[in-house]
Amino acid sequence: MNDQSQQLPSKEQILSFPRFQNLPLNKIIVINTLEQCHKISEELSKVTLLGFDTESKPTFTKGEVQTGPHLIQLATAEKAYLFQVSPDILNFLKPFLENTNQLKVGFGLKNDLHLFRKKGIELHSVIELSKRFSSFGISSPLGIKNAMALLFQVHFPKSKSVSTSNWAKKNLTIPQIQYAAADAYAPVLIFKALLDLNLIPIDIAKIVTEL
Repeated sequence: MNDQSQQLPSKEQILSFPRFQNLPLNKIIVINTLEQCHKISEELSKVTLLGFDTESKPTFTKGEVQTGPHLIQLATAEKAYLFQVSPDILNFLKPFLENTNQLKVGFGLKNDLHLFRKKGIELHSVIELSKRFSSFGISSPLGIKNAMALLFQVHFPKSKSVSTSNWAKKNLTIPQIQYAAADAYAPVLIFKALLDLNLIPIDIAKIVTEL
């Protein structure tokens, strides 16, 4: 691995950076029917690298059981697909999530593995990006906001009010749609940047035939 040691930007520096450019709304597809799934099935099957994240309706009451994920986000460098979870949509997504030849990259995915296992889905070829920054002299896991600042010198905003909103409702708000898309889209950019810096193991890099 190459030594890329450099100092992580401070909070003040990050706030001064240009704002992260998210995908435009016309490149973000909210999917809640099998008909929509079938329309994008072929294009999704051709992709070898997917940004991956999930959102769940937060639990605020002690003992309340988490029923998520309620939204599953997959993204390429050009589009984001936001799947509003139902049994039919989970069945549609299962072959993609279990496909060993499609990399799913993201941040904070440990809990997702547990949630999907409870629903009978074993995630394969999942890359946790938060632990890929040791070559920068960073020993602890790095969040998506700091990763974007380090690699691209941009401010990646994370709204607490949006992150803790109701992700189970039928009609998502524009801020929810933008937030969810960004959390899957940014990992694609981060993975490609790490790949360009030769910081991704060659056996993983070989899977990404489109790059």
